[in-house]
Parts: sequence; structure tokens; C-alpha cells
Amino acid sequence: MAEVILESVSKVYPGNVKAVDNLSLRIEDREFVVLVGPSGCGKSTTLRMVAGLEDVSAGTIRIDDRVVNDVPPKDRDIAMVFQNYALYPHMTVYRNMAFGLKLRRVPRDEIDRRVREAARMLGIESLLDRKPRALSGGQRQRVAVGRAIVRTPKAFLFDEPLSNLDAKLRVEMRAELKRLHRRLATTTIYVTHDQEEAMTLGDRVVVMKDGRIQQCAAPLEVYDRPVNRFVAGFVGTPPMNFLTGRLVGGDGGLWFDSGAERLRFPPQLRRRLQERVGQAAVLGIRPESLTHRSDRYGADGNVLKVAVTVVEPLGDKMDVYAQTLGQQRLICRIDADRGLRDGVELAMYVNMDAVHLFEPGDEGVNVSLSSAGEQASAA
Repeated sequence: MAEVILESVSKVYPGNVKAVDNLSLRIEDREFVVLVGPSGCGKSTTLRMVAGLEDVSAGTIRIDDRVVNDVPPKDRDIAMVFQNYALYPHMTVYRNMAFGLKLRRVPRDEIDRRVREAARMLGIESLLDRKPRALSGGQRQRVAVGRAIVRTPKAFLFDEPLSNLDAKLRVEMRAELKRLHRRLATTTIYVTHDQEEAMTLGDRVVVMKDGRIQQCAAPLEVYDRPVNRFVAGFVGTPPMNFLTGRLVGGDGGLWFDSGAERLRFPPQLRRRLQERVGQAAVLGIRPESLTHRSDRYGADGNVLKVAVTVVEPLGDKMDVYAQTLGQQRLICRIDADRGLRDGVELAMYVNMDAVHLFEPGDEGVNVSLSSAGEQASAA
């Protein structure tokens, strides 16, 4: 097992295209860390630099306290699982899993033991004599994972391994990968664009944008205390709602004024935000912090009058897309209600104890967190 450390790492491509910008990150021994972000954020480039498939333009990468910047991939003692499986089509499952060990001249008996043990772990013992063309997508992915497991590496690297699977298989493989990590306890770096995968798999989640780390923290920390508007909008399904307006005082309280509606902050937020009266701001509201039932949050009188534009039934829940009086869009995740239809006007009550306030801008800082430390979950 090994600790992986990236110190001020950058990757610059010809034309001064900066894919990774001064990134520092420490991945502890046995930890499962997920790099997540939109396409082009630099997460896969970061993983490929750790693997040795991309040169490092600046900075240092250490694996198990050894600088590996100039070490070839085969000598870094890592195992990588790719998005496209990368199986040899002319080889059986057994030979695909054994191939890397043969190249390292591992004794035949040891190869057989490792391959069969990994196949047993992954439930593919009956597939060892098949070739990749005779396997489903989920089975191929298990073979690719098995090929990595038999190496017993210091670290596993996963580059969007589930993106080619259908929704049901993705859920199954997510659970399988989590069980495997608990059993093997190997340092793991996992790259995905799917924030749901990131939240369910990672001990820590690293949210990236434009080659930089926006926030690095435990999954629920990232969800409950996003450090800026980008993280808040990226993590969560459906995404957080953002209303533009300003802070105003009056009637002994502090209010968010969008121009068409006013929402009153609770006392704990009022104390933190009092000095920002008169300033422009963005109010963040999670879809689950809105409801059309007055018995939930209605006692505080914080209500948005909306017109429903689209209703998406989800079983016991439904997503309601709506528009406020000020023509700002909202998504609300509420209990299923057969009476709700497109075009209906209704009141949405807001849980103001769960809102966030951001400075203007795509990466506006979350100023509603209780301390400066919570605004900087550092890598």
C-alpha cells in the first residue's frame, strides 16, 4: 500500500494550454479518493500523470515516498483500469488477467492462484475460458478490474470505468467496487464526471474546475458545506437553485430581496451576514429544501410564489420545474402529488435554515458558512 502525494503539479500542453494548474493533493495510504468535475477540468490528465502516461510540466509526484516524475509507468507499481476496458480480444479472460504477471515473470502457480482468487472475488470464475467478444459490458469491466487486482499494486487508478455501462449495471458495479476496496484496502484514485458516483464511492471527493481543486473534503461535507457556487451547483441531483438579489435589513431582521420576493434569514445566519446588508448576493436553495406543504416550513412565512412549467414523476417523489414571479427558475424535489400539473400556480415554502449565500460570480465564495475554516476544505 502507498501514500500518493502531488506537490504543485501542473500540465501545460503546446499553445500554453494549461490542463492542470498548480495542483497539490495528498492521498493517504488505503484511502479512496475521487476526482470529479466537468469535461476538461483536468481530472483525467491528473490521473494519467500519476500513472506516468503524461509528463509532468512542473511539480512533483510521489508514490510511497518515492519521486516518480521520471519513472516509467511499468516501474511505478500501480494498476490502471480504463474506460474502454482495454482487453486483448484474442485472449481468454484467464490469459487477459494473467498477462501482466507473465511479463513480470511471476511463477506459474502464483499466477494461477492470483487469477482464480480475483475471479472468485468478482464472480467471474465461470468466464475464465471465454474471450471478450462473448462477454457483456459489465463482465468485461469485471475482467478489467480483475486484471488490476492480480497485480497487488501499491495503488489502483480508475479512469471513468463505469461510463460505458447502463444505469443498472453502473449501480451494481459501484457497490462491487466499494466492497472490493474495503476488502483489499488499497490506495485508490478514481476519476469520474458523475457526481453521484463520486459521492457514493469516495472517502474524500476532489471537485475540480479548469485544472484547479475547488474543494477537497468528505462527500457529505462537500454537499452540506460547498465552499463556492461552482461546487454547490455541481454536486447534487437535481442541482442547487440560485436566486439573484441583495441583502436588506428591516423589521428587526435580515432579508434576501430578489426584487419580486423577500425571504427572511434565521437568527444564526443573520448574525453571520449582517455586515453585508446592501450587497448583491446569490441565494442557493437545494431542491429538497422547497415544499408545497405549508406544515413543513410555512410557519416562518418564507414563501415563493411560482408557476409550474414541468412535472417529472419519480415514484414517491417528483421534480417540479417552476418559475418565480421574478422570472427566476427553480427545481423542487417534493413528495409525489397527483394534483400537480404543468401550468399550476402555487406557493413553495423555503427551509431557510438550509440555504447558502454566495458572492456574485460563477465561483462566488459561500459567505454563509460558520467559519473561515469551513470555507477552505483544503487538499
